[in-house]
Amino acid sequence: MIVISGVILGAISGGLMAARRKGNKADILQYAAGYGIFFGLLGLIATIVLEKSLA
Repeated sequence: MIVISGVILGAISGGLMAARRKGNKADILQYAAGYGIFFGLLGLIATIVLEKSLA
C-alpha cells in the first residue's frame, strides 16, 4: 500500500510541478512518470524497513 500511495502521490506532484512551470503535455507526463517512480522506490524502501523492524 505504501508503494502504490507513493507512485500516485509522486505522479500527481510531478504533474503539478511541470504544469506550474508551463510545460507542455509531454513534459507533464515525463515529470509525472519520473516522480512516480522515485516516490514508488521510496515507498518500497519504507516498506522493507518497516517489515524488517516489525518482524
